[in-house]
Amino acid sequence: MSVDRMVLAFAGCVVLIGIALAYYVHPWWIALPIFAGLNMIQSAFTGFCPAAIVFKKLGFKPGAAFR
Repeated sequence: MSVDRMVLAFAGCVVLIGIALAYYVHPWWIALPIFAGLNMIQSAFTGFCPAAIVFKKLGFKPGAAFR
């Protein structure tokens, strides 16, 4: 699996977990998917993604977006 796909999968999990925590635990957990969304927008414009750096160091092959 490439870094690009891992980043997308990780972001999707963070969004779903944040929504579930906001629903079942406390509404302030909605900040987690908001942060994930803002980070995805930021990385689309700058190309910098902290999760991609971590996945690269874990040995996943680079994809087209995060080389």
